[in-house]
Amino acid sequence: MRDPRRTPLAAASECPPEPGPLPSCPVCDGAAERISWRQRPGRPVVLVFEPCGHRWSSPAPPVLAVTL
Repeated sequence: MRDPRRTPLAAASECPPEPGPLPSCPVCDGAAERISWRQRPGRPVVLVFEPCGHRWSSPAPPVLAVTL
């Protein structure tokens, strides 16, 4: 017989969260929800990590990959 006090949601919360598809912020090592980037001619690419707001410069644009 099942334990009536244990709910399926309580069992699901015991599983560790899966890593996200985005890399973590290189400044604070926090998980990024979104990364935006801008580049002006002759200047390095500036990556902005959300929600922490840290900025990171890179000499090349990011490589984007689409997964299903």
